[in-house]
Amino acid sequence: MKRTIACAIGLVAVALLPSKAAATAYRVVIEDMKFGPTPAALKVGDSIEWVNHDIFRHTATARDGSFAVDLPAGKTGRSVIKHAGKIGFFCRYHPGMTGSLTVSP
Repeated sequence: MKRTIACAIGLVAVALLPSKAAATAYRVVIEDMKFGPTPAALKVGDSIEWVNHDIFRHTATARDGSFAVDLPAGKTGRSVIKHAGKIGFFCRYHPGMTGSLTVSP
């Protein structure tokens, strides 16, 4: 009887824990030598699909080293956001192409 009660209490405790929200996939398009708008609601665990619509090779490279995506002309790549905060990024081939992500926990 005591064991049954303990199990029931444990199950209720687990059920009351906050559930982790599912990760969301976002898209950032590179066109005319510019990164398109970045998502406003990024959270740790979300992913970004980087889409290169230019005729030139680009990268999406985080200044803090948390991601680096190589994007040949017309191709896509993906990165997963691993930490909260403001993350600056740039293109290694075209350093004037920059942007930033604001990531919530």
